[in-house]
Amino acid sequence: MNDLDPGAYSCHCRLQRRGTGRDANGQPVAAWEDVAEVWANIKGQTGMGTITRMQENVPASVEKYSIRIRYREGVTSAMRVLYGDQVFDIRQVRMDFERRVWTDLICELGGNDG
Repeated sequence: MNDLDPGAYSCHCRLQRRGTGRDANGQPVAAWEDVAEVWANIKGQTGMGTITRMQENVPASVEKYSIRIRYREGVTSAMRVLYGDQVFDIRQVRMDFERRVWTDLICELGGNDG
């Protein structure tokens, strides 16, 4: 993938972080808030990359994805990515510190950390 090719980033996504909102009674509740809208390149692993983890003693399928965005500081593993109705939990952030061209987000889909 040519990192400078605008067509390489074809998925319109939103980066979100945990914030606080208010419920109907005005009480604070944990909520997700938008940080930025970004264009991304999303790649999933092959069938061999699908993993299973134990969740309350029941195996749950978790799919791993690499989401590449343009270089962006401040992205952490406490955030998530929304693409349409898909929620990707960020597990690792890898940055191109030398050229400052891209940031790779190693994500899981199906982990239900919502």
